[in-house]
Amino acid sequence: MTGAPTDGRWCEALDLANAPGDAPAAFCADLSPSSLLAAYRRGLFPLPAADEYAAALNEALFEGRVADGSIGLSGAPAQAYRVAWWSPDPRPVLAPDQVHLTRRLTRRLRNGTPWSATADRAFGEVLAACAAGREQQWLTAELRASLERLHRDGFAHSAEVWEGGELVGGVFGVLAGPVLSLDSMFHRRPGAGQVAVAELGARFAEAGGELLDAQWDSPHVRALGARPVGRAAYLARLGRDAVPGGLPGGERPVARAAVLAPARS
Repeated sequence: MTGAPTDGRWCEALDLANAPGDAPAAFCADLSPSSLLAAYRRGLFPLPAADEYAAALNEALFEGRVADGSIGLSGAPAQAYRVAWWSPDPRPVLAPDQVHLTRRLTRRLRNGTPWSATADRAFGEVLAACAAGREQQWLTAELRASLERLHRDGFAHSAEVWEGGELVGGVFGVLAGPVLSLDSMFHRRPGAGQVAVAELGARFAEAGGELLDAQWDSPHVRALGARPVGRAAYLARLGRDAVPGGLPGGERPVARAAVLAPARS
């Protein structure tokens, strides 16, 4: 592929059926809102390089696979290697109303905590909190600006957990048809991030959402209830009808999450 159009057309040429599942599917520096949305709808998500060294490392590690065509590249290599686009195979997913909480956390919520939960009230604050203190700073200023635009347009959502007026946990993701792809979460109190995921999932299910995509498989997302599915099955879900409208709004007590979410040991 040559050129780097800013309308998302670059990802249409990718053959994801044969793309690597354990390496980037493509490199392209286009992080515009239209590019982001098109990529998520194709089953891709971005991992920008934090600096020039990280971009050079991408080129050193993967230029051979780009040369043989197994990894796509759009635009001049000096720019393209700044952003890797991943489509892992398998992909960890879970039903939006089946986010697991630990039994200990569930008991805490049922016994009463000073927490409440909202959706889409503080998207920018959640982004900033997810970016803060990370050694690998993939949430670059450019990516955050595009995610903010997608949020304003109704294609990116967040859930927030509050203790009084303090934001103590949150999560955000991008909408791709009936799937919400979860990008990052944070917590300032133990368990607050898990509660944010459960709250976002519950509201997404109420809106007609079918699937949460946890992106990277790990013990952490397995503990939340995620299970791996093959890429082909995941991509097939993306082709279904989009979720109409936004998420249910309003502030809710977090004890509701303890009632709705399955408990685990």
